[in-house]
Amino acid sequence: MATNRRVSRVAELIRREVSQMLLTDIKDDRVGAGMVSVTDVDVSGDLQHAKIYISIYGTDEAKAETMAGLKSATGYVRREIGARVRLRRTPELIFIEDLSIERGTKLLSLLNQLDISDSDSDSDSDSDSDSDEKKENSSDS
Repeated sequence: MATNRRVSRVAELIRREVSQMLLTDIKDDRVGAGMVSVTDVDVSGDLQHAKIYISIYGTDEAKAETMAGLKSATGYVRREIGARVRLRRTPELIFIEDLSIERGTKLLSLLNQLDISDSDSDSDSDSDSDSDEKKENSSDS
């Protein structure tokens, strides 16, 4: 069993190498259908399995094509990882689509909508309080 430090170092090496492969080495046109980036790599404690989380920006069709291209290129990516990273055994690779960036974007847009609606209601209440003050001032005189 590898130490936590070694597991995290191997995960970072795999993340870096797969990111580089996505930019230059993988020739499958399906992989280039959307903007692709590696968000995280989760390596098991025995270094036998690695889950590679991929963020894909684009339409649903582009996402499906990209994931299909990555799944077909898994053997090539594993072979390249074995050649580039010095390990006794190259881990089995699993590509998983990471939807956290999309969820974060949706959440931010919802928060912005709430902020806009709050500022609209605040400006409405400010104008109401201004007119109330004017009424009080005119009744005092």
